[in-house]
Amino acid sequence: MSESVNLPALGESVTEGTVTRWLKSVGDRVEVDEPLLEVSTDKVDTEIPSPVAGVIEEILVQEDETVDVGTALVRIGDGSGGGGDATPPSSEEAQPAAQANETVAEEQAEPAPAPQPASNPTPAAQPAPAQEAPAQQAPAQQAPAQEAPAQQAPAQEAPAQQDSAQQEPAQGSLADDATTSEEVEPGKETQAAAGDDTPPTPAPVPGTDSQQAPAQPAPDHQVVDPATTSSTAAAAPAPAPAASQQEESPSGDASGYVTPIVRKLAHERGVDLASLTGTGVGGRIRKEDVLAAAEKAPAAAPAAAAPAAPKELEVSPLRGTTVPMSRLRKVVAERAVVSMQSTAQLTTVVEVDVTRVAQLRDKVKAKFLEQTGTKLSFLPFFALAAAEALKTYPIINATVDGDSIAYPETENISIAVDTERGLLTPVIRNAGALDIAGLSDQIADLAARTRNNKLKPDELAGGTFTVTNTGSRGALFDTPLVFLPQVAILGTGIVVKRPVVVNDGVSDSIAIRSMVYLALSYDHRIVDGADAARFLVQVKNRLEEGAFEGNLGI
Repeated sequence: MSESVNLPALGESVTEGTVTRWLKSVGDRVEVDEPLLEVSTDKVDTEIPSPVAGVIEEILVQEDETVDVGTALVRIGDGSGGGGDATPPSSEEAQPAAQANETVAEEQAEPAPAPQPASNPTPAAQPAPAQEAPAQQAPAQQAPAQEAPAQQAPAQEAPAQQDSAQQEPAQGSLADDATTSEEVEPGKETQAAAGDDTPPTPAPVPGTDSQQAPAQPAPDHQVVDPATTSSTAAAAPAPAPAASQQEESPSGDASGYVTPIVRKLAHERGVDLASLTGTGVGGRIRKEDVLAAAEKAPAAAPAAAAPAAPKELEVSPLRGTTVPMSRLRKVVAERAVVSMQSTAQLTTVVEVDVTRVAQLRDKVKAKFLEQTGTKLSFLPFFALAAAEALKTYPIINATVDGDSIAYPETENISIAVDTERGLLTPVIRNAGALDIAGLSDQIADLAARTRNNKLKPDELAGGTFTVTNTGSRGALFDTPLVFLPQVAILGTGIVVKRPVVVNDGVSDSIAIRSMVYLALSYDHRIVDGADAARFLVQVKNRLEEGAFEGNLGI
């Protein structure tokens, strides 16, 4: 026996809904109150729970289809209905298939050990590169010995120059460590670039030049290879600069002379030249010595420079794409355009000193959190002051009904909530009767359930005035848009400390105060600028007084 699940009434004025996503498929089993699908209306996106338990036999309305309230959405039964084809096979039918699969798996698994003997030579072949490495390195070690008579002085500087060449890239990698998560250990760059199977033959060359070149002069009768002769001829002019550097020191002691470039570099890197041992000709301190010492020192300079680097920006995956509007976005867009075209909107702004509110908040926020379980923000103070002012100036809380003006008997304040799906405005009903604790609890509860898509449709209807806290995103103020049928909305900016001129009744002085901008947008069809100003001034005076101790509710 099957039972149909119809689209329920989702609010007083809701007559239709759009199926946005099915949470269950044909053949799935559902329990009572388990979510079946998501439905979007012009007021809210919500989940439709199953009123019965059973198996989904047929889905009657597909995704993105819009149907009237009361339309059958899905048929649920005991699994013997139209959805029988999608139900899983019985256990009796599944057993032969499972046994057949096990037989095939066993037959395929039997020849699996055959490839094992073929993999045995692999460990034996691994030492081969290591055994061949000495033979490959031998010519590289003998080549410096053949060139030794032609260049003994450069052989002393060559290791230092090559060491510096290895240190400079290492120094540059310090800045990269702050932004990259993958690191390569020093000395393994060559192996990483050449691959695991290629021995790093160039590595021993620098050490061989400095150790063997002076000790093993080539014999006079040795036969010189043409390639060696060309390389020796090219390197022969190298001792000339070394000789000229030695002549720069009048006393003949090269270690006592430091070039201006090296001295400046040591000053910039914070290196004490007296503590260095030069690797240049005659013990001279070279630029490479300073860089090496700076790299070995605690990396204070790179750490201090790291915060100066610009923060990497997050790039949205939506760039270069085109996506359809969600139903909620389309509804908001339509209502915004209608509101702008049907009303005469403008905005009035005042600046408010909320230092006393900030001091009271700092004083009681720990106790408030302990007793109520919610954090105390500025928003409940703004909402309370606005609710009180709405009682005094009900025109801000009114609505236009044809040629009449309707004045509600309660202050139902809508709170704008930013969600991933778009902007929603759940309603705090009879906000004028609540204290700070009550408003804070309602704001926190409605905001959490709005973001988790747990609101009831009626909780988004019936608002008479709206408060939007654009300061939560750092805005000083804005000109919020009034949505019909309301005629006013209050925007609260970010609270900032800055110097202002204050008067103590006797003289003026400059003091650091907590300041905020309040912006009231309103429909000029029934609200005049004077009405808006009077409303804002009352809210301003109430906040600047800061006498909320009796309204805390704790």
